[in-house]
Amino acid sequence: MNLENLEKKIRYTFKDRNILQIALTHKSTKSLTHNEQYEFLGDRVLGLVIAENLINNHSNLSEGNLDKIFSTFVNKDKCAEIAKNINLGDYLILGKTEIASDGKNKISILADACEALIASIYIDGGYKAAKTFINFNWQNTFEAIDLNFKDPKSALQEWCLKKYKKLPVYELINQEGEAHAPLFTVKIQFNTYKKAEASAGNIKDAEKKAAIHFTEINNIKI
Repeated sequence: MNLENLEKKIRYTFKDRNILQIALTHKSTKSLTHNEQYEFLGDRVLGLVIAENLINNHSNLSEGNLDKIFSTFVNKDKCAEIAKNINLGDYLILGKTEIASDGKNKISILADACEALIASIYIDGGYKAAKTFINFNWQNTFEAIDLNFKDPKSALQEWCLKKYKKLPVYELINQEGEAHAPLFTVKIQFNTYKKAEASAGNIKDAEKKAAIHFTEINNIKI
């Protein structure tokens, strides 16, 4: 595996490539050193960098709006998107079962690997290096911030209350996957409108995706 190519993509050269190797190693390999703890650390480093940027550049926003915008930066879908942008899946070290099931393209595995990569840069090069990586790869998301942002679930609830004076009903209909990488499926129903379902790595994101799907299939303009 040519890790130099990956280093070029991420614009960071490791002093210790063993750290990068750990970040790329999925626990399905049964290796004693895999990226699960790095995922935990990377998620926290990512959250700190994003929060710091939002406070520095949008200090006029309320805590509620900051929290809503923050959630669009720090979630499994966004991390998986970044991982795809740098072709991170091509460098992952997976066990036989995940190789057979095309694990390198799974959103949960890609998202976790992205968080682990952030942690590896932080461990090898410090906070400044990790911040540089995040700022560069999340730049388009920062530029696209909508200061009047309302998350899809809140927007739909406001629409339902304004038009019908009641709220839509969300129901958790399925939960699968391992504890570190669960998948929740949520169903939303309201009056006689078509029901919608969506899945995500946590219930909050699943509800947001279900709200988006609901508005799309029912041609609701919010």
